[in-house]
Amino acid sequence: MEVDRVIGEISRIIWGWPLIAALSGIGVFLSFRLKFPQIFQLKTAIKYITSEKEDGNSIGDVSNFASFCTALSATIGTGNIVGVALAIAAGGPGALFWIWVSAFFGMAVKYAECVLAVRYRRIGSDGKIAGGPMYYIEEGLNSKFLAKIFAFAGIVVALTGIGTLTQSNSIAAATAESFGIPKIVTAILLGIIVAVVTLGGIHKISYISEKIMPLACLLYVCAAIVALVINIELLPHAIYMIFVGAFSPQSIFGGGVGITAMTAMQLGISRGIFSHESGLGSAAIAAAAAKTDSPVKQGLISMTGTFFSIIVCTMTGLVLIITSKETGVFTSECIIDGALLTSHAFEAGIGISGIGKHIVNFGILFFAFTTIIGWNYYGEKCVQYLWGIRVINPYRMLFLFFVVIGPFFKIDMIFVIADIVTGLMTIPNLIGLIALRKTI
Repeated sequence: MEVDRVIGEISRIIWGWPLIAALSGIGVFLSFRLKFPQIFQLKTAIKYITSEKEDGNSIGDVSNFASFCTALSATIGTGNIVGVALAIAAGGPGALFWIWVSAFFGMAVKYAECVLAVRYRRIGSDGKIAGGPMYYIEEGLNSKFLAKIFAFAGIVVALTGIGTLTQSNSIAAATAESFGIPKIVTAILLGIIVAVVTLGGIHKISYISEKIMPLACLLYVCAAIVALVINIELLPHAIYMIFVGAFSPQSIFGGGVGITAMTAMQLGISRGIFSHESGLGSAAIAAAAAKTDSPVKQGLISMTGTFFSIIVCTMTGLVLIITSKETGVFTSECIIDGALLTSHAFEAGIGISGIGKHIVNFGILFFAFTTIIGWNYYGEKCVQYLWGIRVINPYRMLFLFFVVIGPFFKIDMIFVIADIVTGLMTIPNLIGLIALRKTI
């Protein structure tokens, strides 16, 4: 269709060389200037997460761990399962390499975002903490215009990008495949559950995230490890395909498949951003709510969200690549539905009928649900920044509307739209990070 072609072209323009170069450049720059915290401070960062010690009487709405889980819940979603599958199907195994690259340098970017979030946060008119890129852009750059652009883009991403359509669509597909539940039933039930949770605010959202995320991640990663161990003899060739496919896909597939190194890079970085959200500025909104008096400590804690997110992406990607013959992922007959493609890959990898499918579907169900409630909070804070707390309830109603209609959209077009709006959200945040590099 003409509309599909136009939207796809807009996505390719936004995620062209300029934005890719800006994201990569700021990540490389911050990594060197901060002396690679993603390597040398990772152990300390993980220690902070597992520590139960609070920062005394520091201001904040929730604990460091609760803030981390809220950000992680919004980060790990369908992008880690469905998005990775679509990236590898369209960009070849090399796309996973560029997902790794974007995540490695993205860890320094997320550290920087969350340092600034705590540094420039404020107490809102409702008595709760308000922070994130819109505040450090306004105060640090003295640019309300750019801050408003970010906040507006954040609302659009919450409503039509990462926050609703992609997640509820994948949940409906998962429940239909595993339990035979019609989409309309899933849409209504999901809307009710999301309404109950989000009305409780950050405390309810963080509480649910703390309970669901660790268990869901553990189950999914363990299932992927089982599939990899069963097919361990295929793993070396899969690694070879990833590295060669990142720079010379034709040497693996030939020229007929249509996959180029630029395609692999573009899809890997854009889907990587969609999966781990480094550079997007979203995690900074949750980081600002943490009870801490140390921007550096919270920056380190938040940085690990990208690390854990990329573990899930890696598990998805490796299982897809080692089962590529069974799923036909690199052929013209490839399944377009990313959730179904990943389900088939886990089924083939584990080799027990029904097990892999249900594990993937449960993973999608929990990851997508927690992403929805996390992004509802992000959108609320953007709405509060632009129009005050009086508009939050109308926003919640609109958010629920998009959650309910999400299952009835085409999943491939949803991800293209998500790419566009996340790109628009990333641009003002990157300008803020570059301008405030000395503060960082």
